[in-house]
Amino acid sequence: MSEIPVVLQQSYKKADQNNPLYTQRFGADPGVMEYDGRLYVYMTDDIIEYDSAGKVKENSYSKIRTINCISSDDLVNWTDHGQIRVAGPDGIAWWAVNSWAPCAAHKTIDGQEKFFLYFCNGGNGIGVLVADSPTGPWRDERGSLLITRSVKNCANVTWLFDPAVMVDEDGTGYLAFGGGVPQGKQASPGTGRIVRLAEDMIHLDGDPVRLDVPWLFEDSGLNRIGNKYIYSYCSNWQTGGNPLHLTDGAIQYMVADDPMGPYTYAGELFPNEGRFFGLYGNNHHSIANLNGEWYLFYHNRSVEKAMGITGNYRSPQADRILLGEEGLPQQVTGTMKGLDQLKPLNPYKTVSAATMSRQAGITVGSADGKSWILGDAGSWIRISGVDFGPSASTLKVTAMPPTDCTLYAVLDDPEGPVVSRVRIGLAEDAAPAVFSAPIQAEGIHDLYLISDGAMKLYAWNVK
Repeated sequence: MSEIPVVLQQSYKKADQNNPLYTQRFGADPGVMEYDGRLYVYMTDDIIEYDSAGKVKENSYSKIRTINCISSDDLVNWTDHGQIRVAGPDGIAWWAVNSWAPCAAHKTIDGQEKFFLYFCNGGNGIGVLVADSPTGPWRDERGSLLITRSVKNCANVTWLFDPAVMVDEDGTGYLAFGGGVPQGKQASPGTGRIVRLAEDMIHLDGDPVRLDVPWLFEDSGLNRIGNKYIYSYCSNWQTGGNPLHLTDGAIQYMVADDPMGPYTYAGELFPNEGRFFGLYGNNHHSIANLNGEWYLFYHNRSVEKAMGITGNYRSPQADRILLGEEGLPQQVTGTMKGLDQLKPLNPYKTVSAATMSRQAGITVGSADGKSWILGDAGSWIRISGVDFGPSASTLKVTAMPPTDCTLYAVLDDPEGPVVSRVRIGLAEDAAPAVFSAPIQAEGIHDLYLISDGAMKLYAWNVK
């Protein structure tokens, strides 16, 4: 029998699987940026929609005005940085209606590292926000859309959306975008575009040019692998009998010697996720590099399935990309196991409570660049591969409770023996406070932190 006097809430993620990356919210169309040894994943914040009878209905995407951001340096424990309020009257870009399919890049300008977050204003334009850190706070320096139908060569792009950004080794930025299939043009839609960005990354340096992309549907990707430039995209749903043998709704890629092209079709990188997981839908991806290894980020409907609902609500996943003899990507197999942990987590430095590999009953809040988790009785988080070293003696947590509660620490199995009990008492000034208790832990273990009541947890560490 468990030593914890509450029933543990159930997770939407299995214990032996690292996909999806997180389950406390949905997150589609992952756009990934590497910075300072971490991968930052920016995502469309799918919002569950209901009909007049209270039943879940198909995702219309019309209510999406926020972007989610998570990051990791071990690719298993992900820190949730919360929601970025982008569009709508309360958004940073108040003039925008929606914020879909983000991508991000960073660049040193006048000696200062700046960060750029591009997003779709629905299917009719692309905006950009700027920040001094990868997690914000974000600001609207431009004050208007970067890409509109009035931009040369963009008026006839069916879907003016799905940006992909790349900063080349010489510091030049490029933006690829576009999609849609004009009637009768499924083999050669002609709706892909690429443009060189100005030095400030929020203006254009020249006119967008057409990319000749076979069976294009949507979802541009732009990367440099070795000396080759890779343009990747999602194929449309009318590919039957094509001579390239590409399949419907799959991630394809093309290769060029110059980022502006011309590009030559090279192969299929990732079949539609329904091939692996049973639930088909739009296929949206990002290719990222960390420590010399390549990874494919995509979305899947795994959390939707675990919740017992259906409506095309997506969650982020990742699998490794292997390069072939010519240095080009080999086809990726989608898995629920996902990625292996790159390194143990160090608990002797302050760890954000919003860092976790698995959870149940948890929601995340954020403000001013900081995140916290909210939980109630039976809620918990798991932090994978924590290296306690020879012996940890004290567990310290920064928390603020709405009620008196206890936070239980358990190693490896949430039903296992308790190694620490931190009593979180009511604070007189209603401010976060530090609470501590002895802990018995050594070596590398998965750490579960389980609450028996309502609480707000900001951070933890051991001594």
